[in-house]
Amino acid sequence: MREAFYITAKDLSARGPENIPGELQSAKHMIYSSPATLDFNSPGAKGFGVKRAGLAVPGSVMLLVAPGCCGRNTALLNELGYSERFFYLLLDDTDIVTGRHLTKIPAACEEICEELGDKPSAIMICITCVDALLGTDMERVCRKCEEKTGVPAVPAYMYALTREKRLPPMAAVRKSVYSLLRPQARKSNECALMGYFAPMEDGCEIYELLRKAGIKKIHELGRCRTFEEYSMISRANFSLVLNPEARYAAQDMQDRLGIPFIEMVRLYRLDKIRNQYRLLGQAIGAELDDGEYYEKARRTVEDFREKYKALTFAVGESLNADSFELALSLLSFGFKVSEIYGTVGERNFVFVRKLAELSPDTRIFSNLSPTMMNYERRTGIDAVIGADAGYYHKDLPCVQFNDEKQPFGYFGVIKLFTELDKALEGRRERQ
Repeated sequence: MREAFYITAKDLSARGPENIPGELQSAKHMIYSSPATLDFNSPGAKGFGVKRAGLAVPGSVMLLVAPGCCGRNTALLNELGYSERFFYLLLDDTDIVTGRHLTKIPAACEEICEELGDKPSAIMICITCVDALLGTDMERVCRKCEEKTGVPAVPAYMYALTREKRLPPMAAVRKSVYSLLRPQARKSNECALMGYFAPMEDGCEIYELLRKAGIKKIHELGRCRTFEEYSMISRANFSLVLNPEARYAAQDMQDRLGIPFIEMVRLYRLDKIRNQYRLLGQAIGAELDDGEYYEKARRTVEDFREKYKALTFAVGESLNADSFELALSLLSFGFKVSEIYGTVGERNFVFVRKLAELSPDTRIFSNLSPTMMNYERRTGIDAVIGADAGYYHKDLPCVQFNDEKQPFGYFGVIKLFTELDKALEGRRERQ
């Protein structure tokens, strides 16, 4: 029986991003859909997968064009109150072989509008790997649907096959979601936060820092309750991209609407957060005084370290962070990281290089490797972060840290260590 594959940070760094082991690349082996990975493995899985994300536009509905096997997990979303916004066009073998379903989609959209009475704000047409393999021109199909119904129609590509390509499903659906915005006069004191489908946590300091810089209105997709509110996003003078998967959508908005964007990264190292706010202030011509928030986060970390001394963590990837940047942050705070379960790519390889310097023996696993069926803990670990890490270590204190509302900046650091404190205290009380 083969042990779970891993590679140390030192060895992975030495190989470089162009020579990542095949075991860490899901395109080079069968994918292990373990309970640890079901939250994020499929672009149609629970959470904000393609299907739920496509309905982020208020008043929109979705037509799922797929074989029955691809649509079955939509039942999970019915429990979240989306049942009246989902419609299905199920494909049979003849549809798939001949492509005749493409002529059925406009008629299905017309039927949806008739059944609803009040027309939806938009129809999101969700298609699967079937149409990826057929090479379907969905832009053309959507135009036909709009001509038939008078309702904007946009594609939502639930293509698991493109997960590791230039435009993965979750980046493509963000572009679709924002593509309904139309040009209008921009307001110099308004901005848009882009990146997530749920809003950020209310306590995130970025809101207050922007307001003190003169921003009176902060648009955020996750806070829009009506299509009118959604439409006002295009009044933003600039966008802040807080998740790299929104970069393609922001570029499209810049090209179509003339809204420039500034990209920020979710970080957990305090000095990097501070520097990023400094650069943001320079970009918008304002001095962002983050001293109060910096000190509160610093004290939170120091108090935690004083209370628990040396701790060793395992870090997963089903969480609101980049696994490798978070691991690097924990090392910078004086803790140890023995294992990481994450997806390594060119974008985050810079963190792997730093990890190799600070913790060369840290073991890096891939959740999607079939060898993880044989995972056994062989290193000392005190606590774990991430829902997937919790699956592998059910006996250890765990902070899942994957709520839908998103942490950011100093607030994220404070939230993480507050939750870790509660988990470790709970363990002490049970012992």
